Amino acid sequence: MSEHTLKQLAEKIAKVSDTYAQRCNIARDDDWYLLKIGEELGELNAEYLRMTNRGRFDATRTPENVREALEDEVADVCAQLLLFAQHNGIDVERALVRKWFKYLPQEER
Repeated sequence: MSEHTLKQLAEKIAKVSDTYAQRCNIARDDDWYLLKIGEELGELNAEYLRMTNRGRFDATRTPENVREALEDEVADVCAQLLLFAQHNGIDVERALVRKWFKYLPQEER
């Protein structure tokens, strides 16, 4: 995959989300975006517990399958967070620069 800005990624993710919502007849109101983050975070937690042998064991899954599922859930959490930000008019890149990157030396910001 080529490099994308967060804004470009959010736009692509929004297209996928729009298709999903239309296909599944999901009404996405203001609450939906935040609630979806919680749902996906729970799924990430479950996969992490499974990967660290503290979750429900499924004998049909290999360690590679479990790792891939964990990565997929990280993608879901990131995607939902970007959707939430886009829906609420939040420029994530600008917020990161303001909140996090101020601690970097000026030449690394």
